[in-house]
Amino acid sequence: MYWLITALLSVVLVYAQSQEEIIGKWDLEVIKGDRILPSWLEVKLSGNRTLVGYFVAESGSARPISEVFFHEGTVDFSIPPQWDGFNAMHFSALVSKGVLEGTILNSEGEPMSFTGVRAPKLIRSQEVKWSKPRSLFDGTTLNQWKPLESERQNQWEAQDGLLVNPRSGVNLITEEKFTDFKLHIEARYPAQSNSGIYLRGRYEVQVEDSYGKEPSSILFGGVYGFLTPNEIAAKKAGEWQVFEITLIGRRVTIVANGKTVINDQIIPGITGGAIDSKEGTPGPIMLQGDHGVVAFRNISIQTPK
Repeated sequence: MYWLITALLSVVLVYAQSQEEIIGKWDLEVIKGDRILPSWLEVKLSGNRTLVGYFVAESGSARPISEVFFHEGTVDFSIPPQWDGFNAMHFSALVSKGVLEGTILNSEGEPMSFTGVRAPKLIRSQEVKWSKPRSLFDGTTLNQWKPLESERQNQWEAQDGLLVNPRSGVNLITEEKFTDFKLHIEARYPAQSNSGIYLRGRYEVQVEDSYGKEPSSILFGGVYGFLTPNEIAAKKAGEWQVFEITLIGRRVTIVANGKTVINDQIIPGITGGAIDSKEGTPGPIMLQGDHGVVAFRNISIQTPK
């Protein structure tokens, strides 16, 4: 009996060691025509042997994976459609020397090749000393900003000291890129409107009409699909909403209208709509302009000294 137990333990150990090849977080680049679509994958162990996970496509929120199949370097899984298409999305890849290569069959039945690397941990070991706040918007021009999609007409305007998105169109990004920062920004939107503030262009903090609703990661003050605020601190639509956002590595603190709704929490990965999946590099502040009407003011930032 002893030898049988030992043999079984050895099999479990070898199997667990093989799973380590795929367990973890992955930053993906998906090729669709002439575009690179940023995506993200997490695989983790549930119990002794079952692999589960989460997947983020180029849009939408983190989607749960009920089971990830992995054998001899091959990983595959399927998940139901979210916002587009009618079919399940299928993911298949080979992992070798820390690199994923494979194909995604999206919900519209379109095959897309992709590559993936392990996401950086972004751990900071030293206490940050911050610079004095400096403005990212002069109130009269868009000199510090540019549309994300240069081939499309920019609908953003500077009006009476406000940065205004009068209709749905392109997203707006800062000319400057950042690593760690403390951001102050104020937003105002009409009823049922929806926008967002993307940190480093990759992690969306939700800005939308959520007054009176129950907290959710896809509502006001949440990090879209990942982190749920401890309360909905939103004022009514038409009032100014004040955000103080601190991002250090992956750790984020969000103070909305004077209330700390997310306190020093780890953002697992990129959210839908990210500019790219290169998490280890600096990125801009991005304001979402493709969902609804919104205005911003008093935008300032502090960076490490």
